[in-house]
Amino acid sequence: MKGTLKSRAVILAVAFIVLILSVSFTAKRRVTVVCDGKTKTITTSAKTVGTLLEENGIYIGEKDIIRPNIDTKVKDGMIILIKRAVPVTIKVDGKVLKVKSAEGTVEKLLKSEGINLNEKDKVFPSLDSIVKPNMEIKITRVVEKVEVLSKPIPFKVIKKPNNDMLKGSIKVIQEGMEGILEVKTKVVLEDGKVISTKKISEVIKKRPVDKIVYVGTLGFFTPSRGGEPIAYVRKLTMKATKYTSSYECTGKRPGDRGFGRTATGTIARRNKNGFSTVAVDPDVIPLGTRLYIEDYGFAIAEDTGGAVKGYMIDLYFEPGTEEFRNWRTKYVDVYILR
Repeated sequence: MKGTLKSRAVILAVAFIVLILSVSFTAKRRVTVVCDGKTKTITTSAKTVGTLLEENGIYIGEKDIIRPNIDTKVKDGMIILIKRAVPVTIKVDGKVLKVKSAEGTVEKLLKSEGINLNEKDKVFPSLDSIVKPNMEIKITRVVEKVEVLSKPIPFKVIKKPNNDMLKGSIKVIQEGMEGILEVKTKVVLEDGKVISTKKISEVIKKRPVDKIVYVGTLGFFTPSRGGEPIAYVRKLTMKATKYTSSYECTGKRPGDRGFGRTATGTIARRNKNGFSTVAVDPDVIPLGTRLYIEDYGFAIAEDTGGAVKGYMIDLYFEPGTEEFRNWRTKYVDVYILR
């Protein structure tokens, strides 16, 4: 009798537990679903979030965000948040991307799409902007780089007169060589297009070598009175005046100190068959220079005079001669001899 009572008690206990569990599993739970700010309260016996949404015809898109996830067990009083993905256009790297996203900001959206940004890149609208339906996001790739360019430095041509070479002839003594200038420039590009350049530095890596040439200055002329051609290095046109050793021209008489002598200490002379004395401005023709003067002949620049300035030459004649009396001031060609 006692054994039978114990068996019944056990059976009743098990039945009670099964009943409790059955009620527990089939109990209704109140759940709040918030989708894009709209709230809906659902009473459900679904075990997981995914089942709850499916039973209530709530579809979750690939890019939609749901919290907690669909595998989470449903609890009474649970709040389920759903954010629908919206269409967004992204212009980047020459492409137009049409995507959907439920991310909150532009920065998060770009990260979710695997679009990496460099430090200098420009994004419009800004990264902290809220994502909105049909938003257009423009990414401008900004690249800063330093370009190194080698530029040639032109060499100079140094021309040196040479009295031993014919006028117009040229002889290269040293060939010229270009130098090298290294220029560093900061270049800023936006989407591959140059928008600014700024020179950073210039360094001479190799100095140029001057080209040196001899230029012939030696010319030939035939005296107006005939004779062999004469070599000269320069031709001047000068105003030719006349003077003698007389008191009227020099302010000195025979016996006076320096009478008849030139500024270089020589005795003034007129030598039709040789070199005569002439006075010059030493800044134009150095003293001691040998000359040939049109209608006068050969001469040496041995004297100076207070009135002899610039392109003026004073020709010496013997006092009282017919040659002196006949000479009239005029412009003549003066040849500087070798």
